[in-house]
Amino acid sequence: MLRRTIAISRKELRQLKRDTRLLFVIFFFPVFLLVIFGYAISFDVKHTTLAVLDKDKSTESRNFINSLIQSDYFDLHYMLDNEDQIDQYLDEKKIQCVAVLPVDFSKSLLSNRNVDVQFLFDGIDGNTAAILQNYVIAATVSYNKNLIARAMAYSGRKIYLPISLETRFWFNPDLETRRFLIPGLIAMILIVTAAVTVSLSLVREKERGTIEQLNVSAISSIELIFGKTFPYIVLALINASFILLASYILFGIEIKGSIILLFITTLIFLSAATSIGIFVSAISDSQQLAFSMATSLSLLPSVILSGFIFPIDSMPPIIQFFTNITPAKYFIVILRAIIIRGVGPESFWQQIIYLLIFTTVVMGLAAIISRKKAAA
Repeated sequence: MLRRTIAISRKELRQLKRDTRLLFVIFFFPVFLLVIFGYAISFDVKHTTLAVLDKDKSTESRNFINSLIQSDYFDLHYMLDNEDQIDQYLDEKKIQCVAVLPVDFSKSLLSNRNVDVQFLFDGIDGNTAAILQNYVIAATVSYNKNLIARAMAYSGRKIYLPISLETRFWFNPDLETRRFLIPGLIAMILIVTAAVTVSLSLVREKERGTIEQLNVSAISSIELIFGKTFPYIVLALINASFILLASYILFGIEIKGSIILLFITTLIFLSAATSIGIFVSAISDSQQLAFSMATSLSLLPSVILSGFIFPIDSMPPIIQFFTNITPAKYFIVILRAIIIRGVGPESFWQQIIYLLIFTTVVMGLAAIISRKKAAA
């Protein structure tokens, strides 16, 4: 059995050597996707275009404006002259935020009266607008603290804070979106490449008519599947190594956990990913159909339903149930646990069990479909 399986794997490797275009896609496509998605997808809101209508034009109003633009969150692009320009600039999407300072800004501050400062946001992108609102609130609170400290110093008193709040973020202290997204991106790339290549490899035998010769030979279906999928699992592991290396070089993503544990769990995930390819090959009779189905069953669920971008906990219960159709959901939890948090299997052993169950169920469905087709 082992010799026959190795013979099939050698045959598959020889075919791969002759198919230079497929080899190029297998090794270039994952790194290309990593670079594109890694730099393009980001939830960090920085360098927002800010316009200011300063009706006071005093030292205090300029200090408040400087408190907004001294960080990377806001870039001052326009100083407006009248309120009519606000509608014009927002309508033309020249700006994302407008700060309107009243005429009595400095007078009210110096006389210890409340000052009403208006901020207008472009609310088309609700997520960005909410983040900008939080930035403005934080900047205003910081400016108020400075004013209070200065007023207390003038009066000869020290400011007293009953509770001193110090916030620390574990695992991702800089709150970088890429550190959260790249593990999910790794899972997405691996499941697509594994499912597509395995399905194309098996369906190719059908198109060329060589599957009939294999069926009447002494090779069993298990030997055929292991022999055909083993080279692609090895290539996927090599791809995973390239992706992790590129993630470290380009984005500084380090593996904080066990590399051996990462290798074992990746191998389990690739078994689940290749089971999708085997299932697709069982119901497809052409490489074109196999490619379309493998891409649809691997790419779309892994992007939308895996928690790669959208949190699963915030989805409706019925949608959360459908998230179980993609093994990327479980592998992303494992990757983030090992790569970002550096924890052991006690934190994700349930995900490993889910991956094994997924592989068993999908392989069972593929076997049932193959037997029905053979009987027909």
